[in-house]
Amino acid sequence: MPDTARLNRIEEKIDKMSEAIIQMARMEAKIDNYEKYRDESWKRMNRFSEKLDQIEKKVDDNHRTVSTINRLFWVVLIASAGAIATNLWM
Repeated sequence: MPDTARLNRIEEKIDKMSEAIIQMARMEAKIDNYEKYRDESWKRMNRFSEKLDQIEKKVDDNHRTVSTINRLFWVVLIASAGAIATNLWM
């Protein structure tokens, strides 16, 4: 009888240990999935960052172009106004 009780306790402990191992395996799988998700998120964020850098470069180029066109417009406008004023006074 004492051996049976002892074997039952050992069996219960083994059952608890197997449950704990199963839970650990599940947690490990969850951690692996989370690490994959995190890596993919970082890759995606880096791609967005690269796109943002490209957009920023294009915006700077467009700003320079518009600024040059704006200056040219004012130069032409002032030159035209000067030519008209010169023709009116002569």
